[in-house]
Amino acid sequence: MENYQIDNLDKQILHALMDNARIAYAELAKRFAVSAGTIHVRVEKMKQAGIITGTQVSINAKQLGYDVCCFIGINLNNARDYPQTLLHLKELEEVVEAYYTTGNYSIFIKVMTRSIDHLQDVLINKIQAIEAIQSTETLISLQNPISRSVMP
Repeated sequence: MENYQIDNLDKQILHALMDNARIAYAELAKRFAVSAGTIHVRVEKMKQAGIITGTQVSINAKQLGYDVCCFIGINLNNARDYPQTLLHLKELEEVVEAYYTTGNYSIFIKVMTRSIDHLQDVLINKIQAIEAIQSTETLISLQNPISRSVMP
């Protein structure tokens, strides 16, 4: 089911679910003039195709006290160190995203901390303490004016 091609109804369903993942299938059916069964079948097909991978709660990190968002470019001593380094990074709750990249860095991560002091502690005692990491460069985010999902 990997090659499932979405049509306009699927796109409409995805847009509605992205806006409110808790909306009832009956409401979607009424909105799009189809049966609730059709909505259910379409959603299940998109799940099986890996288009819909789950639902999640959106959290405001600042409201939870995470005031510092930064991006850290990581250079590894050797490319073969990537899998082990990734395992170490996964253990750090402050690392919320990680990317294996081309360009200046081997790994690019997003880190959320409560303060600059917390960031300093994470950098020195957690990230830079990983032996395979040769060097890091930290970019502090001042604001996040655009944050959205890919639109179907």
